[in-house]
Amino acid sequence: MTSAAAPTQTSRTGGKGDTRVVEVPDARLQTLADLYNPRKVTPAVMSFVDPVLTGQTGAHFAESLLTLMRDADALAHVVGVFGDDVDPLGDFNDLNNEVLLADLAVVEKRLERVTKDFGKMKRADLQREQQLLRRCQEALEAECPLRRLPFSEDEQKVLRGFGLLSSKAQLVVLNLDEARRPAAEALAGNFSEKLADDDVQESGLDRFIRASYALLGLCSFFTAGEKDVRAWTIPHGAVAQQAAGVIHSDLARGFIRAEVIHFDDLVASGSMAKGREAGKLRIEGKTYPVQDGDVLTIRFNV
Repeated sequence: MTSAAAPTQTSRTGGKGDTRVVEVPDARLQTLADLYNPRKVTPAVMSFVDPVLTGQTGAHFAESLLTLMRDADALAHVVGVFGDDVDPLGDFNDLNNEVLLADLAVVEKRLERVTKDFGKMKRADLQREQQLLRRCQEALEAECPLRRLPFSEDEQKVLRGFGLLSSKAQLVVLNLDEARRPAAEALAGNFSEKLADDDVQESGLDRFIRASYALLGLCSFFTAGEKDVRAWTIPHGAVAQQAAGVIHSDLARGFIRAEVIHFDDLVASGSMAKGREAGKLRIEGKTYPVQDGDVLTIRFNV
């Protein structure tokens, strides 16, 4: 799964799986639309890839699946919990063992090269990488996914270059019929990975999309007016100038200030003007950390 910029749903099937761009459910967007009555409403979207590998079996299937997973920003492991002959925990462990073995092969190959180079050059950076790879090797041999290990920011940069699958965030989704719900709830305790919330107020698909969005560390800010009400996607911690760049590069380049009001304050006030009168509208600079639900107006000059 990954974030995407296009607002429409699309589908592409081929060697890279079935790709769909879907809207991120967000009731706040409709509330803003009711407030502004715009000509257009544009939600945030995400891109999902379903690994359609028809006709492939055995080792070829596994390698094709792992290749698709390497291109993803995060993984969603859908585990079937239906039918008397299904072993969901076994299915979950089988795929994760394939992932651990694939990562171990990558780490051992790189460790062999780094150890050889360090023996010749004795560089400090090679020594640090060697120590990092040995930590990874020990964890993988102990069947521990790398996402569970604490890494510094510099270490994460090194590891990103290797495309290690078990370092990617993973969401586990239990696909079940209602008759198997008690069994699935008992099974859920066996999974140490993050599970999708079971909020009965939302459909299963909406819960899945929202959980995936959160798993990627993403949040939404809004722009609102009579022409368009739109949700924009940013990573948590992004600052105002970065948010402006998501809208258009010119806004980031010529950024002057951001006028900010939170969604809750805007709705409570009833309008931007009343929010300003109530002191809820703030002027923020380029380093302001944008919050989920902020409504922004960017002032710029280029």
